[in-house]
Amino acid sequence: MNEQETHTGGCSCGAVRYESHGKPTRAAVCHCRYCQTRTGSAFGMNVYFEDSQIKVTSGELKEYSFSNNANRHFHNRFCPKCGTTVFWRIEMRPGWTGVAAGTFDAPSFWFETDEAVQIFTRTKAPFVNVSFSDSHETAAYYSPTHNDHPGLMIREEQPLQSFDLIAHD
Repeated sequence: MNEQETHTGGCSCGAVRYESHGKPTRAAVCHCRYCQTRTGSAFGMNVYFEDSQIKVTSGELKEYSFSNNANRHFHNRFCPKCGTTVFWRIEMRPGWTGVAAGTFDAPSFWFETDEAVQIFTRTKAPFVNVSFSDSHETAAYYSPTHNDHPGLMIREEQPLQSFDLIAHD
């Protein structure tokens, strides 16, 4: 891929638009409870760039900041009109901007995953099968200091179960 290659993307309603320039510094599938709640899905597909490689071309973003149970700081940036989380910054990656991979314009998943990592597999949904060779139960920087609120806590005695979305009479 050319270092100057440009990709575009944006939020669901189109109010926020952005460009990325060059290759990402890292791609990761994250199964942590924070990414699951951020995306409303089984995992987050995260693509990281140096801050200087990302340019917002239209729209404004709001920010939601929080600290996790390891006292690490997260700053999610989202569209105030449709609520799509587009970017984030995490304390563990200073100078990097995380991009929600699904917000890239089609083809959304243009980046290479040869060196991608899969983290927090301990909370991976049982129906997800990601075949990255670099896979970790948690992450090297994760060292909890306190419990999360109940919605984020992991309860080993309550394994994830599949459910039927179709209502039966």
